Amino acid sequence: MINYHQEYLKITKSLDDKPRLLIHSCCAPCSSLCLERVTKFFSVDVFYYNPNITESEEYQKRLLEQQRFVNKVYKGSVKVIDIGHNSEEFLTLVKGLEDLPERSKRCYLCYKQRLEKTAKYAKENGYDYFTTTLSLSPHKNATWLNEIGEELSSIYGVKFLPADFKKENGYLRSIELSNEHNLYRQDFCGCSFSKKQ
Repeated sequence: MINYHQEYLKITKSLDDKPRLLIHSCCAPCSSLCLERVTKFFSVDVFYYNPNITESEEYQKRLLEQQRFVNKVYKGSVKVIDIGHNSEEFLTLVKGLEDLPERSKRCYLCYKQRLEKTAKYAKENGYDYFTTTLSLSPHKNATWLNEIGEELSSIYGVKFLPADFKKENGYLRSIELSNEHNLYRQDFCGCSFSKKQ
C-alpha cells in the first residue's frame, strides 16, 4: 500500500523553487491545515469547486468563509477561484446512487468530478501541480483520491501532488486552526444525501 504522506514529503523536499499549485478546497476548515503545509513549498491558489453542495445557501456560506480565511491569513498571496455553483452537475452524475451510504460509488464519482475540473483548470491556466484538501478528512478515502489524481495527471499533463493531509495530526491541527480563526465547521460533507445520514 502506498504511503501518500511519504510521497508528498519526497516531492516537497526535492523542490528548488516554488512551483504553481492549484489546490481544490471543499471548505475553509479543511483548507486551513493544507494551506499551512503547501504554501511553504508552492505558489498556491485555492480552487473552490463543489457542485456536491446541493443547497445554494450552504454553498455561499462555505465560499464566503473560504474567502474570509484566505484573505485574513494569506493577505493577497493566495487567491480563491470560484467558478460558480451548479449542483445539477453533481445530481446528474449520481442519479440512481442517491441511497448509497457514505464512502460508496457515489462519493468516488463526486471526488472524480471535482478533481477532474481542478486538473482541467490547472492545465488551462498554467499550473505545475494540482491536489485537493479532501484527504484531510477521516471520512474521505485518501487512496481513491490519490489514484484519481494520478489518473487525471496522465490525461491532462499536469503533475498531481499526492497527499494524505490527515497524517501527522493534520486533522487535529485543522480543528485548532478552525478554533483560532473562528471558522464555520459544517457537520456534513455537502450533498443532501450525506446530510440525511
